[in-house]
Amino acid sequence: MGKIVALINQKGGVGKTTTTVNLAASLALADRKILVLDFDPQGNASSALGVDRETVNSKPNAYHALIGEAKVSETLHSTEVDGLYVCPSNSDLTGAEIELVSAFARENKLKAALQEVKDEFDFILIDCPPSLGLLTVNALTAADSFLVPLQCEYFALEGLSQLMHTVSLIRMSTNPVLKEEGILLTMYDGKTNLSNQVVNEVRTHFKDLVYESIIPRNIKLSECTSFGKPIVLYDVNSKGCTAYLALAKEFLARNPKYSQEHRSLTQSETAKPSDSAPLSLG
Repeated sequence: MGKIVALINQKGGVGKTTTTVNLAASLALADRKILVLDFDPQGNASSALGVDRETVNSKPNAYHALIGEAKVSETLHSTEVDGLYVCPSNSDLTGAEIELVSAFARENKLKAALQEVKDEFDFILIDCPPSLGLLTVNALTAADSFLVPLQCEYFALEGLSQLMHTVSLIRMSTNPVLKEEGILLTMYDGKTNLSNQVVNEVRTHFKDLVYESIIPRNIKLSECTSFGKPIVLYDVNSKGCTAYLALAKEFLARNPKYSQEHRSLTQSETAKPSDSAPLSLG
């Protein structure tokens, strides 16, 4: 059975979508079968993996899966990285929050929808919206664990207590077995005292929960999303790619159940292009 990991932070611009896409691609290079569920109405993870807006708007997507109008398997698209698939989204997801207000067991809609495909993947990574609304509650209810990208900037810890309070409420109500996957430091600039201070402060407070891998500020990471490619396809020699490959190794080391009988992950490996037509797992 696969593991569902929600990537959450109610603050925008912290590298959440960048981490979802590039961690997913790096894990796929290690022979894992990965699904990225784009659960943000902005749809940035979808476009970052090469799914154009017209395709998302004309075919079933995460919105239809959430409200029960389509199976998750009917929404999936393959990507240029073998073994990596995406369930795309668009602004319709914003309306889903309103539509589900009066629905029975509304917090469990995503969990129920994902049961169909959970056994088909090693990991399902959910790119959550930058808020703690019903969509994020659905993601946390469906998830086995959550990962928090945290930028190395002033006020980095601001709002983290609110997020952890939300997690506590989820554990008390809809998902008592929700675990911490970890905290990932992003947007690190080793030339500034501030970045180093944030790293020290976060590690002091959260200790082993913080990943050793740190994601640097890197222009290539910003560029690759506009080309609809993960960093492993855009610039495998960049510092950003090196960081995400290291993160994938550490992520797998923290999940030994999924780390056996697979080939090792090295920076010299490249992905093979594949068709981007929708994939049916049914």
